[in-house]
Amino acid sequence: MLPAGKAVHLDTSFLIRALVAGSTEAGSLRQWLLDRRPVALSTLVWGEFLCGPLDEVAITLAGRIVHRHVPVGTREATEAARLFNHGGRRRGSFPDCLIAATAIVAGAELATSNAADFQRFRDAGLELAG
Repeated sequence: MLPAGKAVHLDTSFLIRALVAGSTEAGSLRQWLLDRRPVALSTLVWGEFLCGPLDEVAITLAGRIVHRHVPVGTREATEAARLFNHGGRRRGSFPDCLIAATAIVAGAELATSNAADFQRFRDAGLELAG
């Protein structure tokens, strides 16, 4: 058996779109799972996702597909503050900083449908999944 590749963390926009059959995100997620790449998301992403609107079917499906939720702790919060300052201290951007920080601390790539929101963190160590 081939070793699993680098872990992938999903952001909220990616998770929402990955639940749409036939979407690019659904195809990417399916391939990562077939390749046995570890797929996870931060507890912040899970909370944003649950804010909906969505139904019980979507919640159940998302929970079955991505059951590894990475907590946001002190290391992630410290990294998020570094990213916030690095990224220009944009008001309202701290949740994205936490999502990016969780991926960086875990050594994972971040899968997002809004790459423009995360580009500013690439030179700070964030790897975007392709």
